[in-house]
Amino acid sequence: MPHLAIRGAHISYEILGEKGPWVALSPGGRRPLEGVKHLAERVAAAGYRVLIHDRRNCGASDLVLEGKESEYEIWAEDLYTLLQQLNATPAFVGGGSSGCRMSMLLALRHPQAVRGLLLWRVTGGEFAARRLANQYYLQYIDAAKKGGMAAVCDSEHFRERIAQRPSNRQILMAMDVARFTQSFSTWADGFLQDAEKPVIGATTAQLQSLKMPTLIVPGNDKTHARDVGEKAHDIMKGSELYILFPQQQDIDIVLPQEWEFKDDELASVFADFMKRALAQAA
Repeated sequence: MPHLAIRGAHISYEILGEKGPWVALSPGGRRPLEGVKHLAERVAAAGYRVLIHDRRNCGASDLVLEGKESEYEIWAEDLYTLLQQLNATPAFVGGGSSGCRMSMLLALRHPQAVRGLLLWRVTGGEFAARRLANQYYLQYIDAAKKGGMAAVCDSEHFRERIAQRPSNRQILMAMDVARFTQSFSTWADGFLQDAEKPVIGATTAQLQSLKMPTLIVPGNDKTHARDVGEKAHDIMKGSELYILFPQQQDIDIVLPQEWEFKDDELASVFADFMKRALAQAA
């Protein structure tokens, strides 16, 4: 798999499709690019060039476990730089859950690089903020305090990162526990501070400032509540709403695999939306 040096990290990526408008799609959580590859293949088959990549600290890309900004802000700048290096702007940019946050941040910071937004499983509210802060950061802080960096290496996520890139173990073991916990505490605080925003990562005013064509597909669980996606649609005048799962489930999170069963439908919806957005722009 090819990779590029992006802002101090080697980022692994893949391009699906040989011609057509550019699209960048990203999975949720800390999932590797394989988490969105099935969907990307179907979008590419509709006539698009689709970029998928492993964000830093995910998949086969480098671990860089610190930064002054939130991790999804760092991811947004990485994706922008990757798109620039591939001469792939402007692009339709989208993602689910954490990929959705990253896509919105990229659009807010670099609107000229974004032809349109494809946002699914939008996150917002106190429950999502607290749950995700723990999932991404607080559990690893607890592990480091109890068992040092060896315990972090032994956690499920970082075991996978070490399996994909064995040198990651050396990177982790070389980190001072205090430095690691400070970095992850800063990133966790960013989540918790966003609990009162309409969506994690953006204020009402910021959402209103996004003028590019936008398609929103709300989630269907407590972490990706349907009403959060619907509220984002109400705020973003001119955006389109598509309900993929009519029933909200009273559970913390619906497994990504349930959404993957809908990849064909979602790819068709995306392709239709982008075709209309391109025609309107022309």
